[in-house]
Amino acid sequence: MSWEKSINGFKYHLQIERSLSDNSVSAYILDIRKLASYASPLKINPLKITRLDISSFLVDLNKKKLSARSQARIISGIKAFYQYLIMEDYIDHNPIELIEAPKIGFKLPDTLTLIEIDQLINAIDLSKSQGERNRAILETLYSCGLRVSELVHLKLSNINFKEGYLKVIGKGNKERLAPIGSRATKYLNIYINDVRNHQNIKKGYKDFVFLNNRGTKLTRVMIFIIIQNLKEKTGIKKKISPHTFRHSFATHLIEGGANLRAVQEMLGHESITTTEIYTHLDKDYLRSNIIQFHPRG
Repeated sequence: MSWEKSINGFKYHLQIERSLSDNSVSAYILDIRKLASYASPLKINPLKITRLDISSFLVDLNKKKLSARSQARIISGIKAFYQYLIMEDYIDHNPIELIEAPKIGFKLPDTLTLIEIDQLINAIDLSKSQGERNRAILETLYSCGLRVSELVHLKLSNINFKEGYLKVIGKGNKERLAPIGSRATKYLNIYINDVRNHQNIKKGYKDFVFLNNRGTKLTRVMIFIIIQNLKEKTGIKKKISPHTFRHSFATHLIEGGANLRAVQEMLGHESITTTEIYTHLDKDYLRSNIIQFHPRG
């Protein structure tokens, strides 16, 4: 079996059987192609590869100064690839099964203070054509804790202003309802009614909320660029991305006393363990819970 045929089969498995998002599928396939690029010139096909071959590939990655996190992700992807080949009876053992991923240090995500969020929003030039749109984007990211992919795919038909909810399509096409605050509601309405309604919108994009100058939906990269430009204007030194607003949303809720299970639902986390990272950001949250619930608190 060729690398191309096995990778195409794996891609179909991820899309159809595991129902992963396009971004997740692309990440898996990119990592497997790295292995294929290493093995193909050596005339090693995916069914004949050995643990020694994969170890040599990982040594090669290490020489390229890839971070421990990137190496761990690639190893995880290769393991999933060979588990798929076993499941389909192409092979009877996993050549990467005994290979351990490098240890990754626990890294707390960067968060923004409310003052910093206001600084970024206030730095938006509202005199420019996309000013109102960009303000609505940042307010929505922070108000609803959306992933950037969820934001760019947000539909008008999924906004319920009357009830104060967005219907969000998250990872694995899972739906959830995200409450939307009054400020985000206000600026979304301004953008939709006063700016977006006057745009020439291309066919097939009528329902997307956030549009570019060409009347099509914004890309993830464009959201990154908008935020980086605002960061430079404000002089904030932290590493900021669209995901920083999601981290800040969750952290501020925890600091305000929100129930961890409620935050899990709002973020769309499958496991509460993922949500618990935000308790590490707030020592007062941990202390208050111990005092409140421990019998000798």
